[in-house]
Amino acid sequence: MTVEGTCADEFAEVRAEFERNFAERGELGAGVHVTVDGETVVDLWGGDAGGRPWTEDTITHVWSCTKGATALCAHVLASRGELDLDAPVVRYWPEFGEHGKADTLVRHLLAHQAGLTAVREPVPPGGMLDWELMTGLLARQEPFWAPGTRHGYHALTFGHLIGEVVRRVSGMALAEFFEKEVSGPLGLDFWLTLPDDLEPLAAPTVPADRGEALPSVYVTGLSRPESMQGLLLGNTGGYVTASNTREAHAAQFGAVGGMSNARGLAQLYRPLALGGEYNGVRLMDEAQLPVMSGVAVAGFDEMLLAPTRFSLGFMKSAGNPHLPAVERGASMSEDAFGHSGMGGSLGFADPGARMSFGYAMTKMGSGLGLNARGQSLVDAVYRALGYRQAPDGTWFR
Repeated sequence: MTVEGTCADEFAEVRAEFERNFAERGELGAGVHVTVDGETVVDLWGGDAGGRPWTEDTITHVWSCTKGATALCAHVLASRGELDLDAPVVRYWPEFGEHGKADTLVRHLLAHQAGLTAVREPVPPGGMLDWELMTGLLARQEPFWAPGTRHGYHALTFGHLIGEVVRRVSGMALAEFFEKEVSGPLGLDFWLTLPDDLEPLAAPTVPADRGEALPSVYVTGLSRPESMQGLLLGNTGGYVTASNTREAHAAQFGAVGGMSNARGLAQLYRPLALGGEYNGVRLMDEAQLPVMSGVAVAGFDEMLLAPTRFSLGFMKSAGNPHLPAVERGASMSEDAFGHSGMGGSLGFADPGARMSFGYAMTKMGSGLGLNARGQSLVDAVYRALGYRQAPDGTWFR
């Protein structure tokens, strides 16, 4: 298997680990992209993309990395003064206030504190791809806890919640806003609704190997179908099994539906590593970045049943080396913020290092987010930048 692309000499270890992923860690097709000070220092790809070679332009389903793009849209509006993150959601979405949700704040949605971690009412086949249906269900649903009192990962509902606020404030659908204000100006290979003519570039997701250890959220969900975790796994309208279809790629699903590649992920975060601007495109004022990167919630996650750390819309470093590998998050620096995707994809910005990172692949792995393939690449990048790793997994200078 030949790895193609470019890699600066000082990042040679990243290339070596990328090649090891194919030789030793079961990688099928993937890419990794890194920028430092706005310049590309790693742009590598290789392997299989569903029976054809993975090329420079191959894209794939990046799952929850989509949440980073969706959260970014909300922060763009907040930076412009059009969205108040401390305001009640009902200021923008009046129908949302049913069943004790009137005091839910926009920041509660971003920080996974809204208590709407799964859908209670049965979702019909294909229902997750129906925006009006999903936002209506969530608006009238009773939360699993009083909003703002706990946090729990909103795996499949985050995009509809944030995306509907973006729609109400901007007057544009989430995917339209993202294309007009973010991906278009930056020239990103990242789509929240994939155009028909780009479908041939899409590499299918390949399930993780059977027999791999399962995180607690899956163990609980499979054994207790009535639980939040059970509803997360079993009440999706068949989305997960249909995620490789054209219908899924064309739909707007702001939690998990994004189509991109390593370059798209790294370049999404590039302006955020550089004060909010890249190449004349300013996404936000620099003052918005601490709001995006600062820890908003940390501790036991009611949905994932493991410790997590989130800023307002993004994952923070949470290596948790004392836990089994399947319960760990990504190990990054404390400055870093971004989002991983189911199976192992990852995109993030590290303003302290002026670095952005993207990794996308077809073959999924076990765990809550990043697995050994992606983490080995992140670790190699930080070592190349002269960082050291603390006992808790956090990288520091």
